[in-house]
Amino acid sequence: MKNTLKVLLASLLLATSAAASAAPRGEVLILLSSETTLPLKAGKTMTSGYYLNELGVPAAALLDAGYDLTLVTPKGNRPQADKSSIDPQYFGGSQQEMGRIASVVDGLLAPGKVLSLKEVLQSGPERYAGLFIPGGHAPLIDLATDPEVGTLLRHFHESQKPTAAICHGPIALLAAQGDPAGFEQSVIAGKADGAREWIYDGYKMTIFSDEEEAVFEASLKGDKLRYYPAQAMARAGGKMQFVAPWQPGVVIDRELITGQNPFSDHTLASAFIAALDKQQGAR
Repeated sequence: MKNTLKVLLASLLLATSAAASAAPRGEVLILLSSETTLPLKAGKTMTSGYYLNELGVPAAALLDAGYDLTLVTPKGNRPQADKSSIDPQYFGGSQQEMGRIASVVDGLLAPGKVLSLKEVLQSGPERYAGLFIPGGHAPLIDLATDPEVGTLLRHFHESQKPTAAICHGPIALLAAQGDPAGFEQSVIAGKADGAREWIYDGYKMTIFSDEEEAVFEASLKGDKLRYYPAQAMARAGGKMQFVAPWQPGVVIDRELITGQNPFSDHTLASAFIAALDKQQGAR
């Protein structure tokens, strides 16, 4: 009888241990643009979206680290990838690795899985351990001026929860100020001089650099962007830091982790996971 009890107890302990190890470390919210049409100067437009590696590489790393992921867009619609990002050059030249990451992203974007910002805010963002904002030019369309994005960012800022953004993703940080739409218009007009009540004023950060943006703009066959994001962030009050173009670059200041360009994906993922792990371990 005693041996039977010992076996049962040992089995129970093993089951409990397995359940604990299988439990997620936390839940991370990933914010993406709802839009695909980026306004340019002179009334022109271009099609955009998220960059596959900027979403998929950190997402795969987060899943491997034991975090659950929830995707959100302002409208709750399925975001679209920028077709130019579906290229092995962003995956170390590996078609196989690109396919693996694309499969991870497809799973995250399955029907019914993408929430709207309103849903997230109404249910309460307290459940999320961190926030991640991938790039591609799409965040310039809607995220930088969306008041609900500002509300979401203020929660993570006030709670000092890790907040990561890569390439053009950091432009969304401009939503957390007094008048984000007015600030954007002043940037376009070349009149911006500081953002009002911006929660990231004085933070060290990075974003797609002017040199990198100039290379991209040259591919538009004469069309021009309305503004360069690095200049907008600097005018808002960000302390901008950059590495050489197309090299991995990540800047960490308090809860904020920003990556400069698509090739910063692995470095940013590692820094973000380290910050999340540290926070989760302190709870």
